[in-house]
Amino acid sequence: MEKMTHPATASKPEPQPASITIGIDVSKDHLDAARHPGGETVRVANTRKGQTALLRWIGDLKAVARVVFEPTGPYHRLLEERLASLGVPTIKVNPRLARRFAEATGRLAKTDRIDALMLARYGALLEPVARPVRSDLQNRLAELVAARRSLMRDRTATSNRLKTLTIDLLKRHGRHRLRQIEVQIAS
Repeated sequence: MEKMTHPATASKPEPQPASITIGIDVSKDHLDAARHPGGETVRVANTRKGQTALLRWIGDLKAVARVVFEPTGPYHRLLEERLASLGVPTIKVNPRLARRFAEATGRLAKTDRIDALMLARYGALLEPVARPVRSDLQNRLAELVAARRSLMRDRTATSNRLKTLTIDLLKRHGRHRLRQIEVQIAS
């Protein structure tokens, strides 16, 4: 026997889970985005105005399960912060893993549009976990740590080079460079 429900007591339909994945290839000048499923693409300027156009293209942000992109130095940060402020899950994908995924799926062509499509597919199929966006302070600290590591490598390389130099002028330059590096590390 079929159960009948009165319209006033009928349960509300379950909200549809977010099902769209957006892949974005980030460069200094442009954002190339692709939607999965569907495969639509768009290119906008990597500016605040371009981001606004991108958000209009995306449409209903509640339908977006994730936005996937490769971190590109400072060029992804404004987009990442804006999406996070709107509550959109953002996922930074290690470029090496994205490349391996592309190779595994036979997509070896390299254009910004194809990269965006591949990132959208990567996100939809593998469903990587979104992590909180780093704060400005965390970004600044990471930049300082990277600079210090680079200086430490320079110091080691310069010190090793000094051991093999035979020309007095180059030895003076090397010692001077070591002093500069030490001052920079200290600061």
